[in-house]
Amino acid sequence: MGKSINKKKLPIGIEAFDEICSEGFYYVDKTGLIRDFLDAWGKVNLFTRPRRFGKSLNMSMFKSFFEIGCNKALFDGLEIAKETELCNTYMGRYPVISITLKGINGADYPTARSLMCSVIGNEALRFYELLINSDQLNEIEKKQYKQLIKVDTNNTESFIMPDSVLMGSLKILSTLLQKHYGERVIVLIDEYDVPLAKANEQNYYEKMIILMRNMLEQVLKTNDSLYFAILTGCLRVSKESIFTGLNNTNIFSIIDEDCDSYFGFTDYEVRKLLEYYELSDKYDVMKAWYNGYRFGDSDVYCPWDVVSYVNKLRKKRTLPPQDYWSNTSGNDIVRYFIEKVDKGLAKSEIEALVAGEIVTKDIHMDLTYDHIYDSIDNIWSVLFTTGYLTQRGNLDGKCYQLAIPNMEIRNIFTEQIMTMFKENTKRDGEKLQEFCDALEAGKAVEVERLFDEYLKRTISIRDTFVRKPTKENFYHGIMLGILGFKTDWYVKSNREAGNGFGDIIIKIEDKGIGMIIELKYAEDAKLSAECESAMKQIENTGYATELKDAGFYKILKYGIACYKKKCKVVFEEE
Repeated sequence: MGKSINKKKLPIGIEAFDEICSEGFYYVDKTGLIRDFLDAWGKVNLFTRPRRFGKSLNMSMFKSFFEIGCNKALFDGLEIAKETELCNTYMGRYPVISITLKGINGADYPTARSLMCSVIGNEALRFYELLINSDQLNEIEKKQYKQLIKVDTNNTESFIMPDSVLMGSLKILSTLLQKHYGERVIVLIDEYDVPLAKANEQNYYEKMIILMRNMLEQVLKTNDSLYFAILTGCLRVSKESIFTGLNNTNIFSIIDEDCDSYFGFTDYEVRKLLEYYELSDKYDVMKAWYNGYRFGDSDVYCPWDVVSYVNKLRKKRTLPPQDYWSNTSGNDIVRYFIEKVDKGLAKSEIEALVAGEIVTKDIHMDLTYDHIYDSIDNIWSVLFTTGYLTQRGNLDGKCYQLAIPNMEIRNIFTEQIMTMFKENTKRDGEKLQEFCDALEAGKAVEVERLFDEYLKRTISIRDTFVRKPTKENFYHGIMLGILGFKTDWYVKSNREAGNGFGDIIIKIEDKGIGMIIELKYAEDAKLSAECESAMKQIENTGYATELKDAGFYKILKYGIACYKKKCKVVFEEE
């Protein structure tokens, strides 16, 4: 690993194309998107992808390529540089308005609106030459520009744009830029739907939709100064809510083939990256954890996961894969989805997904944030468009075969399932007490009956999607969730300690009782054989002797084997 010291840095959290290319960072070449986009572009173009799939970096790349005064050397040696005629025609030719709305997340509408004013004002400030060095603009037009940058001619406090200015701000700026430069304007709006998502969460959706509708309609629909526009987002918000009357939108969604491989890393790109950092032996685990997304006709990895994990592996080669994507945002939609079991959602459907199987559903690509939770059908659609589910084929352009893409996303589902199980379990104190009493009394038949009941109530793991130890972890988690009820019991999970043993050790100090529980997953329903294996493992650990030496006179040993929603319990007492 010594050689890797001189390797290129990995661009963790860097979304500026010029910074990556000029500061020696590793760059997965996606500049072919410029060529393919120009072959397929319309007046208004929308790319929809889940978060952390490179939307912002690609938008920065577009800006770096098209903008007047661009650093053309950034593209030397990259794929787009081979397209000489295209570069001569488009590169560095256009004024570009480039904004991101990902930071418009106010707790109330006035705050969000103020943030929007700041975003527009800061972008307008990039073109300060319009005010101080433009012979093309007259005084009235310069006064319009001053309104965008919130400059008060009396040098008093800066002021917030009135609605009439804010709603027309992008159109005004594009009109001024065209007059100054003599070229129509390219408009880039990254994460256009974030303000709507945040507004819906904070209950000011109707006000934000009016603001966004007016801003976008003016700059995109009735704007002679617009050459073309590109927007990115997670959801394809319905035309009726935000793009009313805008019939020229060109959609590049996760189901479309055009430009499908430019958001996310292809298998070839991941292999090359691992080879560069001398980590080719990590390919299989990388594929299992972070691949599995299907956009159009391309299979892709989540780039944020790949880069984050490689960066960690460079420091510690033995590090197991981690959840990176799931930690960048809340997973409320998954929790809400699981809570809908028996309310329009069959438990068997979640079990099939967690098992690595396919569920076929009608998908609605046009949605509005205020109606996401209106029906289980909408929730299926949101899970698909936001990356929690992916497609494995479609039947008629509307009905899709859906699956969980990889191990990382599967963990999100299983963690939410376990959280819900624990919360539901806590509500039934009488049943919990009955189970713990049976466990303490050595009543194996009662323990088996009651644990069976718990398994029937929760969403099971019954799959070929994961290895046997991972399945055991699930049942282990259920047992710990139940035992958490007894606050006066000392419960130690050796599986969580990571020492190779799956035992649960329980100490009831005031009664001198010690318990050892070993849980096994029984492949092919061989419950008795796994119970026997569990009891042998208890003997081999020597925990019973340790407990006796510590003063516990009564030792209860349980071997529990689970398969789907059934269990078998064997018991010995020392």
